[in-house]
Amino acid sequence: MAKTKEALLPDDILQKVITLKEKYAAMGQDLGAYLDGLIHADYLTYWDYIHLDTLLSLQNPKTAFPDEQIFIMYHQITELYFKLSLHELQQIGDMENITKEFFIARLRRINNYFKALTTSFGIMRLGMEKEQFLQFRMALLPASGFQSGQYRKIEIFSTEFKNLVDKDHRKEYYELEPNKDNIEKMYEFIYWKKGATELATGEKTLTLKQFENKYSKEFKALALECVNKNIWSKYKGMSEEDQQNEQLIKEIQFLDINVNINWPLVHYKSAARYLQMDPQDIAATGGTNWQKYLPPRFQKRIFYPELWSDEEKENWGKAWVEENVFFQKG
Repeated sequence: MAKTKEALLPDDILQKVITLKEKYAAMGQDLGAYLDGLIHADYLTYWDYIHLDTLLSLQNPKTAFPDEQIFIMYHQITELYFKLSLHELQQIGDMENITKEFFIARLRRINNYFKALTTSFGIMRLGMEKEQFLQFRMALLPASGFQSGQYRKIEIFSTEFKNLVDKDHRKEYYELEPNKDNIEKMYEFIYWKKGATELATGEKTLTLKQFENKYSKEFKALALECVNKNIWSKYKGMSEEDQQNEQLIKEIQFLDINVNINWPLVHYKSAARYLQMDPQDIAATGGTNWQKYLPPRFQKRIFYPELWSDEEKENWGKAWVEENVFFQKG
């Protein structure tokens, strides 16, 4: 007896074809047309899949100094890591009835992204000639790494919005309900605005004005969205037993340290190398007040104050500065 056409296919392949047929039928589509497309489609290549040619064309220096390429590429790498972090934060925020296993795994990913960023920062800090940097940076004004919208979104996803209020105003807003009107009020005193004021006059820099014009509406909308989606909210929504999980607490604390101590302070160390001059410091690009903006001991920005002792909060970031800046300049 002759075999039918179906019998020429192994059972597992036949079952997949039947499943595909059902899938496309549910969409009102014909499987045969999709199979024709597969037959005629070109094979996928690595360079097409990651858009390599486009990626490598995105470095457009403003000067002829060779080291500006390093400056551009490292900042682009940074933004890709930020996007990875936001990808994980969004998953945490969107998951209902989150399990401690899922929570820990995603937090660990984010902490690994920031670890890669902070440990690789020396590529830029030690990889550029100071003389070149001090010249090409003037062509970049008023642009500044301060204007990373993705970093601000990571902050909003990570904590209750009140913890991002400048420390001098935090107490007066700490008991407010995080509704739309109160988020508007708190946003006016968000901590990073102080980091982009004119050193001499205290007025907003053009850097800050540009940043607010582009992102303010988006940030406030995200803050409202994240009221029940931020890391602390998701943590507090877990069972008491899960909240006591040591590994979960450890990863949450690592996130606090990575975003609020390690990342700003590798910038501080870099700024000290390139911008500090005796007896006068050079303003950062955009006129940002890096001496007061970057050190955590001044900002006292802590995502999860409930997880730290009074002594730890009082000395927030201090040990890092003593070890990595004052004793290891260069």
